[in-house]
Amino acid sequence: MKSRLVAGAAAVVLAIVGAMLVMSYAQGADQRAVKNLEPVSVLVVKTAIPAGTPVEAMSASLATEQLPAAAVTASSLKSLDDSKGKVASVDLIPGEQLVAERLVEPENLKSLGSVEIPAGLQEVSFQLEPDRVVGGRLAPGDHVGVFVSMDNGGLADKADKETTKLTVRKALVTAVQRAPETAPAAQPTPTASATADPRDTTLPVGSLMLTVAVSDLDAAKIIFAAEYGKMWLSKEPLDATDGGPRIIQRSEVYK
Repeated sequence: MKSRLVAGAAAVVLAIVGAMLVMSYAQGADQRAVKNLEPVSVLVVKTAIPAGTPVEAMSASLATEQLPAAAVTASSLKSLDDSKGKVASVDLIPGEQLVAERLVEPENLKSLGSVEIPAGLQEVSFQLEPDRVVGGRLAPGDHVGVFVSMDNGGLADKADKETTKLTVRKALVTAVQRAPETAPAAQPTPTASATADPRDTTLPVGSLMLTVAVSDLDAAKIIFAAEYGKMWLSKEPLDATDGGPRIIQRSEVYK
């Protein structure tokens, strides 16, 4: 009888110790995961910051977050100490890291309508989501490539085939407008058993209105794609390599 009591007590003690070890491990899981990913402290935009906002007025809209080193760009800022006197060159959207290129001297600010339109070109606007617009990281004066995809009809001899083509090259961006930020929906309080992935970062939200200066023919292509197809933009500087026109189909993707 006595041996059974001793064995039972030992089992209870072992169960308690085991539970404590499991709880301790779970509580430190996130910290260990972040540590293994070499966390770096950077400034992240928490609420929208309009273009032209002085650095001195940004503090309330920024937060310091720890992100894996692999997810941090070389020009991401850790503080605003060396950026005083500068202003935001473009609208800054929630979720993006604050990078040095986004802050400029006031006299260098590119505002809406400040880009000179080359003679013979016309402006046309269209709306896309951030993932189709280089993550929303475009500003007036940049140049973009316009990729057009169609589910069918892109090729006369293969009317039922999907196609994608870089249709417009090095189009001049003259304006970038962002949709107003909507209030975020209430999120449930995480439970103790839930563990966050330290690699997760907030993505930019809200559509963007892009205006580009192009020829009349390219304007017609963009309008047609906005009406009947799908578009994806690349940031294409004027010195970008031109590989020539090529239509991508299913059979071309793996070549």
